[in-house]
Amino acid sequence: MFRIRTCIPPLTSNKTVRFAPRADGHEFSTWLSLNCYLGRSPFVEFAGLRYTFGMNDVNRKPSSAPEATPEPPEVEVVIEIPRGSFLKRGSTGHIDFISPLPCPFNYGSVPKFLGLEGDLLDALVLGPRLPRGTRIRVKAWGAVTLTDRGMTDDKLVCSDRPPSLSERQNVLRFFRFYAKCKGLLNIWRNRPGRNASEGWCEATQALARARPRHDSWKGSPVEF
Repeated sequence: MFRIRTCIPPLTSNKTVRFAPRADGHEFSTWLSLNCYLGRSPFVEFAGLRYTFGMNDVNRKPSSAPEATPEPPEVEVVIEIPRGSFLKRGSTGHIDFISPLPCPFNYGSVPKFLGLEGDLLDALVLGPRLPRGTRIRVKAWGAVTLTDRGMTDDKLVCSDRPPSLSERQNVLRFFRFYAKCKGLLNIWRNRPGRNASEGWCEATQALARARPRHDSWKGSPVEF
């Protein structure tokens, strides 16, 4: 049983009506239509909660099916740092530094796009270790935005399946730790600027900020 009240002065402002709506909802719909036609704002109280109906609610039909989730973008990634490697290489193969900790996932770049720093768009691939130089087409489920020396860049997070919550949290933890370590390295190299992990974003946002790579590209304009 629903407890239904109309809040229209003066005669029906405190009137309470009790009824059991039929299975087809005809009685309930008629009551709502009448109140909306008279300019009233009927509401339903149920289990201590109140819902106020408007004109659009009367004729609104329930959705027959949930909205389809858009398919994540697919990109080609070239692996530069296999999972478990201690060597941090750039897109040209040059060794940037030797890490004190192994890389927890496969790391590489998307050769068709340039990131915000002017280098190839970075991407990591979750899953088992892949040899250096492997080319793989894989779906991008999100991205992590990283600031290095005040310059912002995106890192696509790729996998053959949607990352679990714990996997996403591990990726974010790694980049927070990486930003702190890179900040110390930049101080030692006398390279000023802010270093921080800016959090998770959609892969489509990262790809929208990137730009296509042209044949005239000769390498990153930034020294890493």
